[in-house]
Amino acid sequence: MKVLVIDVGGTHVKILATGQKLERRMDSSPTLTARQMVSGVRALAKGWKYDVVSIGYPGPVVQNRPVNEPYNLGKGWVDLDYDAALGCPVKMVNDAAMQALGSYDGGKMLFLGLGTGLGSTLIVDGVLVPMELAHLPYRKATFEDYVGKRGLDRYGEKKWRRYVEDVVERLVAAFEPDDVVLGGGNAANLAELPPRCRLGSNANAFAGGFRLWSSASKRRAVRQKAKHSSAPRKPGPHRITRTHTG
Repeated sequence: MKVLVIDVGGTHVKILATGQKLERRMDSSPTLTARQMVSGVRALAKGWKYDVVSIGYPGPVVQNRPVNEPYNLGKGWVDLDYDAALGCPVKMVNDAAMQALGSYDGGKMLFLGLGTGLGSTLIVDGVLVPMELAHLPYRKATFEDYVGKRGLDRYGEKKWRRYVEDVVERLVAAFEPDDVVLGGGNAANLAELPPRCRLGSNANAFAGGFRLWSSASKRRAVRQKAKHSSAPRKPGPHRITRTHTG
């Protein structure tokens, strides 16, 4: 199965397909609509072969669809039929969840994406749990207002780093993860990582997009195996059947 991964961001839309070495990208903007994204991606991916698509979306996703229109893009993202528009099956998750999946090494991992806002995802024993922590109350506003891009611009790097450390400490205490990954473009502005943290990479979003379909294939195989094993079997030539009474 060949996968096309689409990482939708406020500055760029980046794509990579199975077997390709170099990503391709197009500019994004606050006016970029969903149909414009699809049209641009189809042109950008010309010459690449793919059977399915993974999309990392900058907002909450439920049952493979966006819940709200994105804050930093244009309109039309909620109602678009992505399978029809892209001409193949599509899996969509929150962009932080996709990058988290690509960063995962096992156990309970907390992923925090320091970008335009604050992306957040928990993975527990391989189960992906996208979260929306960015808009929870913090100090006089929300987490996002202090550790997102607005906070970095408003408070400067020194104060922003202190807020990041404080927010990470609070969330680690709440979720008690085995592993903490700090991703997103602004993670590079940290002079030192908070305790128990490791640095992620935006490139992990592509790995997560590929894993989305790999995980789905494994789940289907497990279900098929369970279904097959639960079906009644006829005794073979060397099979002994016993009838229990009493």
